[in-house]
Amino acid sequence: MKNKRRNTLGKMCSAVLIVWVIAFIILLIMTGCSAKPDDTAPFPADTDSYQQNANSTSPASPATDPPESLPPEQSTEHSEETEKLEGVKEMKMNVQIGDTVFTATLEDNAAVREFMEMMKDAPVSIDMSDYSGFEKVGPLGRSLTTENQQTTTFAGDIVLYSGNQIVMFYGSNSWSYTRIGKIDDLTGWEDALGSGSIMAVFTLAE
Repeated sequence: MKNKRRNTLGKMCSAVLIVWVIAFIILLIMTGCSAKPDDTAPFPADTDSYQQNANSTSPASPATDPPESLPPEQSTEHSEETEKLEGVKEMKMNVQIGDTVFTATLEDNAAVREFMEMMKDAPVSIDMSDYSGFEKVGPLGRSLTTENQQTTTFAGDIVLYSGNQIVMFYGSNSWSYTRIGKIDDLTGWEDALGSGSIMAVFTLAE
């Protein structure tokens, strides 16, 4: 009788143990299914939306950034320098041949400044003869400071040759000259110079 009760009790214990094991396994399975996704994943599942978000938060490129304004002191210096440059006027003279007057823009050199001093005292008249079919040349009556450079001249150029000769071109030549100026508008220039000797009168333009 006792052996029978022991067998029954053993079977009951085994059944309870099996139930506990099964319950424990079920609990583990349920815990695994309800676990949260790893928050440390580097990218979300939707990589396209991530790329779009990344682009929307990227800083503006340098090309689209507004230009930085100059500091007040630099801005003031820039405006003053601009005013100085704008205040510098081109030096001009008139060249009269017969009844026609041409305006020339002068170079900035010692010879031109000395020539301008001559024109301040009185108009400078030069008897000019034709040479080689491309220029008129005549004596100035005094020597000016030379800054000769090998130069290719064109129609309208006015140069100093040999320190005391004024040359005006209606063609082209290459030689060592000191530049004096250039006629602004060549309309009628070649016709005014003609093929023979001329009298050219040089005056300061107002």
